[in-house]
Amino acid sequence: MADEKGCTPAQLALAWVLAQAEDIVPIPGTKRISYLEENLAALQVELTREDLNRIDTIAPKNVAAGTRYPEAGMRLVNV
Repeated sequence: MADEKGCTPAQLALAWVLAQAEDIVPIPGTKRISYLEENLAALQVELTREDLNRIDTIAPKNVAAGTRYPEAGMRLVNV
């Protein structure tokens, strides 16, 4: 879908987050100016209602469940 939109997968993901609601803001991390510029270009990615429905079909909301890390990794969280 990113190829169809002429953007990177990261830009598509950021555009999707931006399309969720006006009070939801992505906070992408970056190490380089070039990545910052790439992230900012996500503002130019236009997602239609059809695009958003397609994404929701491919990756439905509330499907992911469970811990963020495997059990061994979770023991290290907030240590």
